[in-house]
Amino acid sequence: MNANEPRSGARIRTWYREQDCSLREFVAALDPGADDDALRFATNTVDHVPVYDCRELGAVLEDASRRADLQAEWANVLNAGAGVLVLKRVYADKTPVDAATAVFESIIREEHEAGSAAADHFAKAGANDRIWNAQEKLCLRAPSVFASYFASPVLVAVAEAWLGPHFQVTSQVNVVRPGGQAQQAHRDYHLGFQTVAQAERYPAHVHAMSPFLTLQGAIAHSDMPVESGPTKLLPFSQRYAEGYLAWRRQDFRDYFETHYVQLPLEKGDALFFNPALFHAAGENRTASVHRMANLLQISSAYGRAMESLNRTKMCEVLHPVLLDRMQTKSITHEGADAVIASSAEGYPFPTNLDKDPPQGGLAPESQQGLFRRALAESWSADSFVAAVRKQAGRREA
Repeated sequence: MNANEPRSGARIRTWYREQDCSLREFVAALDPGADDDALRFATNTVDHVPVYDCRELGAVLEDASRRADLQAEWANVLNAGAGVLVLKRVYADKTPVDAATAVFESIIREEHEAGSAAADHFAKAGANDRIWNAQEKLCLRAPSVFASYFASPVLVAVAEAWLGPHFQVTSQVNVVRPGGQAQQAHRDYHLGFQTVAQAERYPAHVHAMSPFLTLQGAIAHSDMPVESGPTKLLPFSQRYAEGYLAWRRQDFRDYFETHYVQLPLEKGDALFFNPALFHAAGENRTASVHRMANLLQISSAYGRAMESLNRTKMCEVLHPVLLDRMQTKSITHEGADAVIASSAEGYPFPTNLDKDPPQGGLAPESQQGLFRRALAESWSADSFVAAVRKQAGRREA
């Protein structure tokens, strides 16, 4: 079953609502069918999750035709199959992983000493150690380590299988210490980072599109026995079309907690999954394993506009105009919103989450949100300019 195709006999809806989500339909979407039989390149499957040994893929990736076949298999697994795959021994030589680990550990120490505690989107702040923008921090601090670490052709191949060329890589390091608690089940960026009210405003075809804009991955920087809490996964759950609204509901979370699977990983392995897959970091029940993963968030090239605009400056010059018209009632609220939507940045990402953390939800305030708040509270021009520039500064690396 393809997540983009309506279920047989199901009515086609343009808008999804959280209250309409059906656990019965969700469970029906989890039927694996015969997908395991169609895998040509997997070494084996564990709980329906295909496992690939990268030592056997070198020759495949060097042959254009076989590479295309492998990538087609990966794309099908991520879209209509289990929604997740494991790549064993991405780093047969673990030297690049160890070198990157040393850099990440030094960053964690320094950020602790500076008094910062990076929040986790789906777990309590401070429960884990997290490095936001690990991609840039690793590159600037240790470019030679970065070059060795990202020289893997397997990483390029799996990213292109889902996103095509010209993708953009970002990453965040997560360390779960002994006793660290599990995350709650969730879906990921983009729609997974919207509140229920916001997600309900997106039509159904955008819910279907969102998973194709991002590939989620995790590179194991330590051995991860099940007791250490590797990612909890619900295979095939990306198929459920309304899942971006369902994952917060307690009945769906209860089902996840009684049916998820976990796969042990070794240092140098990687796991990739559809961002619409229901998943959560697990609880570290060990006394000594410090579970470290580099979480890759790889984005489609098509997630960016053609032109770059100085939207901050646009907001600055528009604010006094809109404020005057609002105060003189020469423009409606709807009219002001339309102007803001045509000028200010409406999406809170990408941003620098060290300086611009989530506020009251999973995302920081957007430029449009700040603009609307300034009008509602009748800020002076100077106050608004200072605030919008400060916000823009927080978003910078």
